[in-house]
Amino acid sequence: MKTKQLIAVAVAHVTQCPYCIESHTKAALRHGASQPELMEAIWVAAEMRAGAAYAHSAIALAVMAEREPPA
Repeated sequence: MKTKQLIAVAVAHVTQCPYCIESHTKAALRHGASQPELMEAIWVAAEMRAGAAYAHSAIALAVMAEREPPA
């Protein structure tokens, strides 16, 4: 159950639900998760969220390239 709650903490951070973050953090602690384990789950969520922004930046770059004057 600890592992499931750590996953839920990470997902809650990706979805940015404050109520889910609070409830799953409390549940993870009740099931024996340590603060370093919780921070690792949060860090993974942050990496995934940033990865999506980086991956989708290709869309903005394509739009900008379309507007560049020919060389």
